[in-house]
Amino acid sequence: MSTTTAERVPAHTSEEINRRIQRQIARRIRYYSSHLDDIPDRLRELDEEWDIERAIEANASALAFTGVALGSMGNRKWFALPALVTAFLFQHAIQGWCPPIPILRRLGFRTANEIEKERMALKALRGDFDKVAGSPNKAEAALQAASA
Repeated sequence: MSTTTAERVPAHTSEEINRRIQRQIARRIRYYSSHLDDIPDRLRELDEEWDIERAIEANASALAFTGVALGSMGNRKWFALPALVTAFLFQHAIQGWCPPIPILRRLGFRTANEIEKERMALKALRGDFDKVAGSPNKAEAALQAASA
């Protein structure tokens, strides 16, 4: 059974880790609900946060490049490393799981969806979406609020 892009990593992550990530998001939102002036800084931090897909891509490309470089220097057995890494990357693209996922999730890497959930909650706290309800051009106001 295939899961959606948004669900595939959490579907292959232990419930304990998923719950921990959700609790951390909720804890931060509760904190910022009484520290509204700090929200812009947190939004900038979220813009810089690497999601799990980016971490996997960086990890895979570094390992594949290392295998190619070492293989080209003499010992052809190193060419097995990029072959293995690209197979895992393909598995991740299809299933949403590969060997680094449990490690990266335990280290706190979140999905883009999880990061976006926190971002939208912070924007709601800041009042970005209040402007939409009172606007005569709701579509334009919604687009502005979403990109603020």
